Amino acid sequence: MKTVLFFKGVQFKLIRIFIIYLILSFYINPLSINAQAIQQEGQNESQINVISANIRVALKEDYSKGVGWDERKELLFRILKNKNPDILCLQEVLKVQNKAFKDNFPNYFSFGYEGPEMDAYTDDAYHGIAKNPILFSKEKFELISSGTYWLSDTPHIGGSKSWNTARARHVNWVRIRDRNTQREFRILNTHFDHVSNEAKKNQALMILKESNQYPKAFPQVLAGDFNSDTTSEPIDIISNFWKDSYAEVHGDTDPGFTVHGFIGDEAKTKKGKVDFIFIKGDIQALQSDIIKDKEDGKYPSDHYFVSAKLKLIGK
Repeated sequence: MKTVLFFKGVQFKLIRIFIIYLILSFYINPLSINAQAIQQEGQNESQINVISANIRVALKEDYSKGVGWDERKELLFRILKNKNPDILCLQEVLKVQNKAFKDNFPNYFSFGYEGPEMDAYTDDAYHGIAKNPILFSKEKFELISSGTYWLSDTPHIGGSKSWNTARARHVNWVRIRDRNTQREFRILNTHFDHVSNEAKKNQALMILKESNQYPKAFPQVLAGDFNSDTTSEPIDIISNFWKDSYAEVHGDTDPGFTVHGFIGDEAKTKKGKVDFIFIKGDIQALQSDIIKDKEDGKYPSDHYFVSAKLKLIGK
């Protein structure tokens, strides 16, 4: 009798386990979970992670201060790689730095360093012109077209200057296609003058005129060191047609300064945020940050970097 009751008890427990399994299977469908995972993966693939980084031009005199290029480049590469960028917009790049980036980012297409203004010098020193290359993931994007124009009255002449600018300034741009979504968009990378306000205003106006050739909805991203903060006239000019990705995410929150002279938040400066990632057209800012990473108290550059996670919208 006890044996019969034992087996009936086991049978009852098995039935309960089976019923619970059916209930869980109904509410937790493996196919549904898999579909959600695939959807999330697709969303991540359609997002574009952009970083704008003024890496500080490689100067011989920086070695006496302990911040020479060879003393900080590995730190720079570690920090940037850790952020998993899809697109890198660099400023203040010389030949030795351009080569180092190509070597350290072999899966990225690099555009914008080479030009007649750089071919004129063979000593690899700084002659008042540093370039703004753009690097993008070859796995994620394909190049459609590209170009360079100088922020001057003669934009097709390499190294040309106008409007009392202290340095020759330029814009590199690429038009690329997302291999996943087949959407095309445009990246512009620049570095405004650091002295002449007249030059900065005209440089801003020139970018507006050039970028406004495209249809209003065409997605464009403008990154760079503008040597101007949000209270300045050049940024006001740009903001008439472009949106600051940081402000789109954080609103009126004061981001602080981005030029710190290798000493971080202890820097005493009246400048605010001068490094930007602007957007216009059918593109949305999902996230934006100021990158302040350091190791053992050492920074990779005299600027903080800025990042933006973007998404193409519309058709």
